[in-house]
Amino acid sequence: MAQTAPTRTAPAQSAPTMASQAQAPSSPWAQAASDIPADPAVRFGQLPNGMRYALMHNATPPGQASVRLRIAAGSLMERDDQKGLAHFMEHMAFNGTKDIPENEMLRILERLGLAFGADTNAFTSFDQTAYSLELPNTKTETVETSLHVLREMMSDALMAETDIDSERGVIVGEARMRDTPQQRVLKTQLALLAPGQRLSQRLPIGDLNIIRTAERQRFVDFYDAYYRPSRATLIAVGDFDVDVMERQVRDAFASWTPKAPDGPQPDLGHVAPRAPETSIIVEPGVQSSIQINWIKAPDLSPDTAAKRTAALRRSLGLAVLNRRLGEMARADNPPFLGAGAGYQSLFDSLDAGVLAVSFNPGDWKKALTATEQEARRLAQYGVTTEELQREITQYRTALQNAVATAATRSTSALAGALLGDVNDDEVFNTPQEGLALFEQGVKDLTVDQVNAAVRPVFEGQGPLVLFTSPVPVEGGEAAVTAALQDSRQVPVTARAAQTALQWPYTDFGTPGAPAIRTEVADLGATLVRFPNGVLLNIKPTQFREDQILVSASTGIGELGLPTDRVTSMALADTVMGPGGTGKLSLDELNRALNGHVYSANVNQGADSYTFSGATRPEDLQLEMQILAAYLTDPGLRAAPFEQTKAAFPQILAQLSATPGGVFQRDVTGLLASGDKRETVPTAQEVAAMSIDEIRAGVHSALAQGPIEITVVGDVDVDAVIAAVGSTFGALPARGPAPTPAPASATRRFPAPTATPVRLTHTGPAEQALGFTAWPTTDQVGDRTTARQLGVLSSVLQLRLNDEIREKQGLAYSPRAASSSSDVFPGYGYLAVTAEVPPEALSKLFETVDGIAADLRDKPVSADELNRARLPAVERIRRNMADNGYWLTQLSEAQSHPESLEQTRRQIAVLEAVTPADLQRLAQQYLKPSTAWRAEIVSDKAPARP
Repeated sequence: MAQTAPTRTAPAQSAPTMASQAQAPSSPWAQAASDIPADPAVRFGQLPNGMRYALMHNATPPGQASVRLRIAAGSLMERDDQKGLAHFMEHMAFNGTKDIPENEMLRILERLGLAFGADTNAFTSFDQTAYSLELPNTKTETVETSLHVLREMMSDALMAETDIDSERGVIVGEARMRDTPQQRVLKTQLALLAPGQRLSQRLPIGDLNIIRTAERQRFVDFYDAYYRPSRATLIAVGDFDVDVMERQVRDAFASWTPKAPDGPQPDLGHVAPRAPETSIIVEPGVQSSIQINWIKAPDLSPDTAAKRTAALRRSLGLAVLNRRLGEMARADNPPFLGAGAGYQSLFDSLDAGVLAVSFNPGDWKKALTATEQEARRLAQYGVTTEELQREITQYRTALQNAVATAATRSTSALAGALLGDVNDDEVFNTPQEGLALFEQGVKDLTVDQVNAAVRPVFEGQGPLVLFTSPVPVEGGEAAVTAALQDSRQVPVTARAAQTALQWPYTDFGTPGAPAIRTEVADLGATLVRFPNGVLLNIKPTQFREDQILVSASTGIGELGLPTDRVTSMALADTVMGPGGTGKLSLDELNRALNGHVYSANVNQGADSYTFSGATRPEDLQLEMQILAAYLTDPGLRAAPFEQTKAAFPQILAQLSATPGGVFQRDVTGLLASGDKRETVPTAQEVAAMSIDEIRAGVHSALAQGPIEITVVGDVDVDAVIAAVGSTFGALPARGPAPTPAPASATRRFPAPTATPVRLTHTGPAEQALGFTAWPTTDQVGDRTTARQLGVLSSVLQLRLNDEIREKQGLAYSPRAASSSSDVFPGYGYLAVTAEVPPEALSKLFETVDGIAADLRDKPVSADELNRARLPAVERIRRNMADNGYWLTQLSEAQSHPESLEQTRRQIAVLEAVTPADLQRLAQQYLKPSTAWRAEIVSDKAPARP
C-alpha cells in the first residue's frame, strides 16, 4: 500500500510529470461526450446505486484476472482537519470489516493464492484511491470471495479505535521512509506552481500531527462521504465469461447504499497571473537540475478526436526537440547530463509546459543556456520536414505494433490502462482506433501546423524556474534569473540538416547451418548447435503476438575480474550499450533504423556478458544483426564513460542521503566479504578509471568463449535458425571460455557480528534501517533447497507483516528475501530489512530474533505454509504464460542442461514442502550464532553507547 502521485505525459515527451486530470464522480463514461468510440470488447455498465463497472475478457495469461476498484476521492477531498486521512483510510480498509476480522482479510486472500504487496495492493493519490487484486484463477470461489472482500472494504470497514491507533505507527513509518530529498523537492515544486491552490496543500501523505491524533469520527466522516457507489468504478479484466462476471459484480455490489450525503467536490483554485519567478531548493542528495515551467489554466474539455489531434501535433514537435536534446547529451563534452521538454496536466488544477535539464554541480549556466537556446531554436525555426517524418514514422511503427499485438495484451496492463483512462476521463479505445486517429491526424500534416502547436508549450504564466541543487547556488535566485535573461538575448540559428545513414552490418561471413538439432518436446523448445560452437535455444509461443525476446550470452563476466581491487571494468555497462557500435553511434544507429522495432541492451553479469533485445518477426533478422554487431564491433565511445565519471560523485551523494540508498550502496559488498566486484566504487576510484582500460578489457572479455542464444516468442523455428546462422552462426569459432582465477570463483558470507555493523546516511536523524542476514546455500546445479528457502522466506514475510507491521507498528514495509547464487558454490543468504526510527532498532533486532527462534522451535501450521506457498506457486503459473519467464529458464539449456529438469520440477518442489522441511531449514540456517547485522543511522544521530 502506498500514497503516490501517478504521472501522465503526452507520448514522446520526456520531461518529468506529476499528475493527470481528475474525473468528477458524477460524469458519465468519457465516450458519452466524445466522438471517439470506446473499445467494444469492454462492457461498460452502471448499477442502479450509481457504481460503474468495466469488464473485459482477456486470456493473457490464461485462467487469471486483474481487478481494480477505484474510489473517486483522494487527498484533494480532505478537510483541513483530515490531511492524510484519505491515505490512512486506504490502510484502514484492510483492517477489518463487519464480516471479516482484521487479521483474517489478508489471510483469506492468501489462501486463494494472492500475496500481500505483490497481488493485493492499493494506492492513494491526489484525486483517487485505488485497490488492486491479481487473481491467480477465475474459479467461482476466487472471484466471488475477492469481490466480497472488496465490497466489505468499500462499504463496511470497521475503523475500530484500537486498530486506528495501531495503524498510526505504520503510517508514520511510511511518512518517515518517504521523507526523501525527492519528496521535499516535490513539495517545493507544487508550492511554486500552485500557490494558494489546493494542490500544493494536500500531499497524500498528509499532516503527521493529524495522523497521530485524529479521532475516529474524522475517518468515519471521510469514509461515509466518499466511499460510496456513485464514486466507485470496478474494473475487471481476465479470462472469464463477461456475462458471469457482470452477474457476480452485481451480486456483490448492488445492495451497497451510501451512509451519508455525497462529499463536496473541492474548490481547486485558479491559475493566477504570475510574473517570472525563480525558486532554489538546496537539498543534499538531489540531482542538480533546473525546471522551467509555463503554467496555464487546465484544459477540462472532453476527450475528442480534435483534442487528440492537437495533442499529437504538440507531441511530435516535442519529440523532435527531445531527440535534439538527447543527441546533445550524448555528444562529446556535453553541456548537460540530460534534458527534455513536455506538457503536463496537474489534477484539474493547472497545465504546464516544462523544459527541464540536469547537470553536475557548478555547470548550471552552461546547462541552462544550452537547453533554453535549443528550445528557442525550435520555437523560432520549427522542425524540419525530415525530422517530422522521422517522428511520424516512429509513432506509426509503435502504433502498428500495438495493433499487431492487441489480441495478446497483458491482463494486468489492460486493467491499469482502463484505470488510468477512467481517472483521466478519457475514452478507452482499441489500438486499431488509436492508429486510425493517428493516421487522420498526420494526413497532410505540415511542419507549420506542428510548429504552431508546439510554440505555446513555452508560453503562459511565468516562466517559473525551479532550481534543485545539493549545494548552495552562488548568487542565488537573482543570478539564475539574470542568466536566463542573458541567454534569451543570444540569437539562435536554424539547425543544420543531418545526412541520411545506412545500416552497415549485413554481412558476418558465410552463414552457418545447424550441426545438431534436438527437440525438447515437453517444454516446447528446440536446441541447435552450429559448427562454430554457437548454441541456440528456441521456444515458439503464442503469449504475445508479434513479440520476440532475444538474449545472447558469452564470456565469464565478473568472474574474470579481480576480487581485491576496483578496475575500470566496473563501468563497462555504462559504455557497452550507450556506446553504440564501431561504425554507428547510438544516435546514428537510431537514425539508420528508424521505423524498425528493435532494442539492444548489454549487461555484465556474474558469469557472462549478455546482449539482449526485443523485436517482432519482420525485424528478427535485423535484431540478430544488431546484437552481433554489438558483440563483434562494440563502439566503446568515451562520451558515455566520461559522463558517468563526471556524474558519479553526485550519484554517491544521492545514495548517501537515505538509509535505503546507503543500503543499496554498501550492503551487497559487505555481504560478499568486501569482494570488490560487489562494492560500489568511491568517487576517487571512479575518477582514476580509464576508457582505454575498458576498451582493452571488453575486447578481451568478448573475444572468446561459446555464445549461447535464446529466442522466445512469436517465431518460426526455421526462420530463427536462418537469422542466427547468418549472424552469430557465421562468426569464426571462438574456443572455450577462459578459466577464472580460484579467488574469483569463490564468494564468502561475512563472519557473524556481535553488534550490528554501523553505517551512516546524511538524511534526517529520525530515519534508520536495520538488516539481519543468515548464511544459507547456493542453487548451483540443484535448486531444490533454494526453492524451499524461498518458501521459508515467504513464511518469514508473513510473520514480519503480522508482528512488525501490524502488531508493533515498527515499520511500514518490513521485507524478507532469500538469495541463492547460481555461480558461487555454497553462497546464499536469507535476510530481513526494515526502516524504523533509530530508537526502535534494538526492538527490531530482538523481534526478528524471536521470529527466527519460533521458526526453529516449532513447525509452522499447515494454513501458514499454504498462505506462504500458494502465492509463490500461482506466481510461477502466471509467469509461465510470459515470454520473459521462458527466456530466463532456457538461457542455459545447453551450457547447463540440468537447468531444464529444474524448470520442470519447480512447482512440484514447492508443493512438496512440508512444515517439517521449513523447521529443518530454520534450524540449519536461522542460527543466532551465524547472523550478520547492520544498522544504518543518520550521521546526526548520537554515537552508540
